[in-house]
Amino acid sequence: MCTLEQRGNLFFLTLTGDDEHRFGPTLMESIRSALAQVKSQATPGSALITTAHGKFFSNGLDLAWAQAAGAPSFRDRLSHLLDCFKPIVADLLSLPMPTIAAVSGHAAAAGFLLAISHDYVLMKKERCVLYMSELDIGLTFPDYFMAMLKSKISDPAARRDVMLGAKKVKAEEAVRMGIVESAHDSAESTEEAARRLAEQLTGRKWHGEVYAEIRKAIHSEACGLLGLTHRALVAPRL
Repeated sequence: MCTLEQRGNLFFLTLTGDDEHRFGPTLMESIRSALAQVKSQATPGSALITTAHGKFFSNGLDLAWAQAAGAPSFRDRLSHLLDCFKPIVADLLSLPMPTIAAVSGHAAAAGFLLAISHDYVLMKKERCVLYMSELDIGLTFPDYFMAMLKSKISDPAARRDVMLGAKKVKAEEAVRMGIVESAHDSAESTEEAARRLAEQLTGRKWHGEVYAEIRKAIHSEACGLLGLTHRALVAPRL
């Protein structure tokens, strides 16, 4: 499950427990509820930090749940999980505040996508990889996964290694690839760096809806696939 805590202008969304934080229907519903609460309580100068307990940030979709009803139902259940995960990405891209993922455990497949759906990714150096496992397990990428990966990994060689090489990327290499903002020695230092970055960003007190609209324009292909529309806003601060 997940918890949501507010400390001043900062919201902390935490995937709790020591499991793999696989995205099944219950966890995804809980995350969406938390993000809706964040959005409803947003003010100029708010920011979101997402983190997780244990060895995993998230190991992706709950494939065991998809397989539990037997082979004939696997494809339908997998499609259902992808359909449920899609609005989480949309919620993050439309959230009216800066967002930071503090990744202190492995982030695979949909877990990787959850991380890069934030504006900034900070990552622990040891026992922590980013891994798009779809090629290794025999799955193609949904269109909105592909659009987000193309938008967030600008270097063609890095994109090839992640998507066509199923490379397990450690923090310092992820920084060189431009996927991750910074690499840190421990979970505690990763979260502390995320908090410092969030406080730096919240000090600007940007208009949240303007921030969200600019983000949507940056990731326009993904937003189109997610059903998000971009609109022009004028909120002068002069």
